[in-house]
Amino acid sequence: MQPWPYGYRSASIPLPYTAALSSAGSFGLPNHRRRGHMSNRVSQEGKAVPAVELAEMKDGKARRLHTNELFGGRRVIVFALPGAFTPTCSTAHVPGYVALLKEFKDAGVDDVVCLSVNDPFVMEAWQRSEKAEGVHFIADPFAEFTRAMDMAIDHQDSMLGIRSWRYSMLVNDGKIEKMFIEPNVPGDPFEVSDAETMLRHLSPERKSIGPVLMLARHGCSFCAKAKSLLQEKGIAFDAVYLGDELTMQGVKAASGASKVPQVFVDGKLIGGADQLAQLLQAR
Repeated sequence: MQPWPYGYRSASIPLPYTAALSSAGSFGLPNHRRRGHMSNRVSQEGKAVPAVELAEMKDGKARRLHTNELFGGRRVIVFALPGAFTPTCSTAHVPGYVALLKEFKDAGVDDVVCLSVNDPFVMEAWQRSEKAEGVHFIADPFAEFTRAMDMAIDHQDSMLGIRSWRYSMLVNDGKIEKMFIEPNVPGDPFEVSDAETMLRHLSPERKSIGPVLMLARHGCSFCAKAKSLLQEKGIAFDAVYLGDELTMQGVKAASGASKVPQVFVDGKLIGGADQLAQLLQAR
């Protein structure tokens, strides 16, 4: 693949964003598709992914990436979202897929792709900001893929222009097996394209206790016991340690106790290592 040249544009590609904004934000669309227009967003299950070029960063350079290369002979999850560094995308959508990356790999997925109508430089910077190593950040700079999927929406009122509706899909060797498309309601719904929904589709037999958070201290034997219990069961968890942006006052505010560990499961306080052992034994 040839490197992506700065300022590249062909006659078949819509005007760049800067030119579009300077012409009243129409982005080359007819009047009935301006300001808040949403595409049909019909499921494409059973169809091949569009044959277009996307973009990614490779060794510090932007490069073209054809969908044949991205999807051919591979099982790939794609979660598409409106934009880099935007609220729901950064606080929920991307972190959810990062947290379940191992489970997706264990389920036979070759690649997890975050797709957005942005340029590849922004997508790379966003990936670093999210600490999302392992998730493949791909740019759809001219919205060609998004339009071909019939997932384009004009977010002009939010100062974003043409972007992607939020959805996720499972692609096997270029063929779309499953799609989860957010409902056709105003705003930015986030109900079905999340990582947990995709994982339930891939592994319906999987039983999860929900997200787990442990407040802990380095060198604490009881914390080590709680950590070991979770690891033995293959349960992913997040841990926040005293001294690392956590104080005992914070532990008490969250749990009502002045000792660690304090384990939270699915938003509920479980307690220390002994209480966690009882919970896991009962399941």
